[in-house]
Amino acid sequence: MTGSPPESVVLPATDGAVGAAGPVAGRLLAGRAATLADHLGRHGPLPQAVAQGGRRTPPPLLEAVERAGLTGRGGAGFPTARKLRAVAGRRGRSVVVVNAMESEPASRKDRLLLDAAPHLVLDGAVLAALAVGADTVHVCLPRDGAGRPRQLDVPLEERLRSRIDPVRLRVHALPDAYVSSESTALVRWLDGGPALPRGSTPHSHERGVGRRPTLVQNAETLAHLALIARRGPDWFRAAGTPDEPGTALVTVSGGVAAPGVLEVALGTPVATILDGASGNAADLQAVLLGGFGGTWLPAAHGGTPFTRRALAPFGAAPGAGVLVALPRAACGLAETARILAFLAAHSARQCGPCRFGLPAVAEDFAALADGRGDAAVLSRLHRRTALLPGRGACRHPDGAGRLAASALRAFADDADRHLSRGPCPAAHRTPNIPVPPTTPEETWR
Repeated sequence: MTGSPPESVVLPATDGAVGAAGPVAGRLLAGRAATLADHLGRHGPLPQAVAQGGRRTPPPLLEAVERAGLTGRGGAGFPTARKLRAVAGRRGRSVVVVNAMESEPASRKDRLLLDAAPHLVLDGAVLAALAVGADTVHVCLPRDGAGRPRQLDVPLEERLRSRIDPVRLRVHALPDAYVSSESTALVRWLDGGPALPRGSTPHSHERGVGRRPTLVQNAETLAHLALIARRGPDWFRAAGTPDEPGTALVTVSGGVAAPGVLEVALGTPVATILDGASGNAADLQAVLLGGFGGTWLPAAHGGTPFTRRALAPFGAAPGAGVLVALPRAACGLAETARILAFLAAHSARQCGPCRFGLPAVAEDFAALADGRGDAAVLSRLHRRTALLPGRGACRHPDGAGRLAASALRAFADDADRHLSRGPCPAAHRTPNIPVPPTTPEETWR
């Protein structure tokens, strides 16, 4: 997607939801870049008093976020208030890290948010810092070709001149690699190491940057937090479902006429989201939900609400807010094979599942897509994809295994035909899903 950021579009939720399109239109995005003056004119000053509390007394912001039911928008969907409490409850001065890396190739939501509403994200980071007792906010962005962060120079200069922030804001340019956006990779890089995930322990909220309690939050999550601080939890819950309230930014691409970023109420049916991007459900065979480490959902289930609870029976989740529509004329096996090759090449290569498991799965899937797999290729793929989850140093192998397993389910008939009759004509057509080069960045530093 190039050119000016698209307007924010809010789609109505299902019948079981509270909100509708009208009352929540333009929550996060105004459709054009907002200066600090524009931002303050629209949202008002930073409500610092809402965030400040003693180390033993939960601040009003923490309570408001808990009542709002805000969950992380970076992919895991973890309750935001629980993360805030985990950091606020630790001894010593804390640190806040803004994860704006967005290394998911199919996502553009955080990039657009930082273009259109950067001060909303920075407000949320400052408020979170005050709530957990942090004196520094580290903003992690992918580096451009010159080694500089891609965004935020102008907004940060505006805030520095205005002296509105009671904590330090520091921007960092990290290697633009797929696994460098993992939260422990950010902590590791900020501590002077490579931008690679580390083991699951110690947890960042226990010992993160500089061995201090560290809160790592996605950019969109912090923008929602800033709005909750100003407008309250009831306002936030006016959209979405009772169990999963609020709106979310989603990137829609693939077989749609108007790809872009939409703001949708959680609970909106998947097919309705695609309609918002001028998609035609009758022309689709499946939708990739969550991104490259996500799940293929057959088009027949397009009426499923876009929530974690509704998608769970299909092994799917909203993830990073990605929907890629696959036309009937495309080959789902070939599209999956290209993504798996990318995931295998862009792993951290720190553990067995990434060094050996992913390449083996990617190779077998490529053979299946090309119609050159042996008689045992399907049984090997089922066995190996089941072995990947939960065995790596990070969640990268889990996502690849999830994607491969869902493709074997969604395109089972195609797999049988590829093995018995050879590849379908669509297997060698121009890819429907753009996949970046499979050669990762030379350095992680």
